[in-house]
Amino acid sequence: MKFATMKLLPQKLQASAAGAPKLNGPRRSLRAFTLIEMILAMGVTAIVLICISAALFAAFHLRDAAFSMVDSESPVDNAVSTMKKDLECCVTPTNGTTKVLSGDFRAGTGITSVGISGNVAVEMYTATGGLNDASPWADIQRVTYELKPSSSSLGLGQDLYRSVVRNLLPVALPQVEDQFLLGGVSSISLSCFDGMQWQPIWDTTVVGTTQTNLPIAVKVDIQMAGGPGSQPVEFIVPMDSVARTNAILGAGPGI
Repeated sequence: MKFATMKLLPQKLQASAAGAPKLNGPRRSLRAFTLIEMILAMGVTAIVLICISAALFAAFHLRDAAFSMVDSESPVDNAVSTMKKDLECCVTPTNGTTKVLSGDFRAGTGITSVGISGNVAVEMYTATGGLNDASPWADIQRVTYELKPSSSSLGLGQDLYRSVVRNLLPVALPQVEDQFLLGGVSSISLSCFDGMQWQPIWDTTVVGTTQTNLPIAVKVDIQMAGGPGSQPVEFIVPMDSVARTNAILGAGPGI
């Protein structure tokens, strides 16, 4: 039995040797990159990276310019939309009648308002007050727009403020809430259209005035203080609320 096993071993060794790869056969040639090829590849890569970085820098620059433009226009858009909403929601003036839920409308130069230091550009009663459970006031509120000294360190122009009075029946002086709208304003003016021409002054509280109703439209002109190249802000707001009466405040007995 031992002799048979020893006889088989050489056969197995010969079979395994026959299946093994020959070490003295032809070898595969292995060729690496040369130094010149590496330098050329690095140069091409550097050129591609420079082109990509230039495009990215231009894109970032355009993005920053767009963001700066949007940021500069956002306060102007906010001020315009706020003024439009207040003017569109104006209530009809009292004009000598006993109507309720009414108030005066005054726009122009030399107009003063109770609780406001200095002149205002416009004083109106508008139904833009917010209603909530914590506030006892209705939606009608008194709103004025005026310019105040700038609080910016740059000192360009003045600041446009929106002053709001919610309590329309105060015991003493009304409580005024000042809301900053826009900075860098040189001037603000309003013109009122009576159906024929634009009037620089409109006051429904003057005794004997014919301006008993709201104007048909109001034109707002805001001049910015950024220099000669600054564009003015102009817009027109049509007035929808008009009192159907011709009653005026009497100037004296018998009138």
